[in-house]
Amino acid sequence: MPEVPIRPHEVTAAEVVPGDLFALTAEDAAERRWHVVTHTLPVSPEVIRVTLRPPLGGVDHEEDLRRERTVTVAGRRVDVDAVPLVEPEPLEGAEFRDGDRLTVLRAVDPLAAEVTYVRRWGAWHRDTTESADAEAASDAEVRRWAADAAREGTVVRHEPRPVRQARAAGPRRVVVTGLGAVTPLGVGTGELWEGLLEGRHGIRELTDPEFDGLPVRTAGTVPVDPASLLPRQAARRMNRAAQFAVLAAREAWSDAGYAAGGTRESGLDPERVGVSLGAILGDASVLVGGDRKLRERGPRGVSPLTTPMTVPSQAASQVSLDLHVTGEARTVTSACASGTEAIGQAVDRIRYGRVDVALAGGAEAVITPAIMASFAAMRALAEGDPSEGSPSRPFAKDRDGFVNGEGAGVLVLESEEHARARGARIYCEAAGWGLSADAYHVAAPDPSGDGIALALRRAVRDAGGEVADVVHVNAHATATVEGDLAEARALRGVLGRQDVPVTALKGHLGHLQGAAGGVEAVAAVLTLHHGVVPPTVGCGEVDDGVELDVVRDGPRALPGSGDLVLSNSFGFGGHNAVLALRRVS
Repeated sequence: MPEVPIRPHEVTAAEVVPGDLFALTAEDAAERRWHVVTHTLPVSPEVIRVTLRPPLGGVDHEEDLRRERTVTVAGRRVDVDAVPLVEPEPLEGAEFRDGDRLTVLRAVDPLAAEVTYVRRWGAWHRDTTESADAEAASDAEVRRWAADAAREGTVVRHEPRPVRQARAAGPRRVVVTGLGAVTPLGVGTGELWEGLLEGRHGIRELTDPEFDGLPVRTAGTVPVDPASLLPRQAARRMNRAAQFAVLAAREAWSDAGYAAGGTRESGLDPERVGVSLGAILGDASVLVGGDRKLRERGPRGVSPLTTPMTVPSQAASQVSLDLHVTGEARTVTSACASGTEAIGQAVDRIRYGRVDVALAGGAEAVITPAIMASFAAMRALAEGDPSEGSPSRPFAKDRDGFVNGEGAGVLVLESEEHARARGARIYCEAAGWGLSADAYHVAAPDPSGDGIALALRRAVRDAGGEVADVVHVNAHATATVEGDLAEARALRGVLGRQDVPVTALKGHLGHLQGAAGGVEAVAAVLTLHHGVVPPTVGCGEVDDGVELDVVRDGPRALPGSGDLVLSNSFGFGGHNAVLALRRVS
């Protein structure tokens, strides 16, 4: 229909020509009962016959009008050839089943929209997401609509539910197509991977005066101010963890071959893309700073952004804002297993068709005096001079605790068919994941390693593999005495052999808390992709109780006899999460 306003005015029947939008009476025009004049024929000197068809399609009918009779036209012309002739569909003998659809169009109204009904539970309900249709139509009413369609000027169409051959349904395969990281080794996956292979660490002394007096003043800090890499106005509305997350997500998005800017620029439906990030606190400094300003300046000194910048979900929400992702933006909080569990949940969301693409990982920024003091009071922090080597020594005989760290790691996950359809580079398959809970202690791991072993077995099983397929393990190994031994015991029990190369990255990075699983998953993907296992920094002599093949002294070629790599994350309270990655040919 041409975009011309309907302005009814009266003319005589003799003035009507084909293409006019026509109403027999002013009342018909007021009720929006219009017809298109498709043909005119003189019947006698006094009478003209007009052929009429509903403007949105339908059957023709004829009216014999005296030439001087007053009728109403709409002030617009319609292309007669474009108005379809639609024969009514008889439904008297049609068989209806739940799942059938019915479309009803009031074809005499040029501005009408088609209404769809779906048959559910033996009745016809309007198919709408705006509000529930209180009254449902019966089968008898639907048959009456169809019988009266020509007289009422409507078009009724019945769409039977397709009859399909029964077939087994299965989950979709999920692949990794993009990587991004912000770590104590620098900004970007290139800095991360190069530092891992070179055996460098990013642990530094905390020189800010607010850390004065603490018993331990070393941490794995990102060497670049993330706010300096973002537009100033946007950075002011993000906490530090969210800044890390946005930078890592942007890199992963670009690495996956998508256009800068986000979903719209990449030609993606934003509703089919999701975000899944892990965090314990996100950025603890915002809440600490808000409390300090309250005490120093009073209520007016506290920024209105304090609350939205405090919540752990800020990283996920900022990534969704930055890349215009509307499918979902979820946050997983399960202590130090948060990042790995967030990736696992994203795998399932893609597997079962909830989204096609997801940005998944973790982000954390919790290097604050109070948290450092708390860890020190637990006697959990390692001591040592970073200039003399990494104070974090996973699996080492002389390990004495972990090093607090910060950063973000993000993977772009996609269904395999989605990735291959666009010709994406595929790093590996995100083949499976496993969860378990120790139910042992609020902070200490179960020394038996039984909970960890359960998560390991579940990850291998979920990947459709066997233990014999495991070719490498990226261990959680925080360099705490009890934690490393529990993980080693679980790995020995599940793998049943000691020839699987194991590496731990917390000597390079420190413990990135909720971001650890995301960053270590990035490293595990790169290990599969390049076929090289990074060394474990800080492990001069392996603890006698570990009994694993810990990769030390330099990188090692990834064995070619298997295809699964496991990335482990375990957290306070007994949270255990394991991600299984598989090579792709």
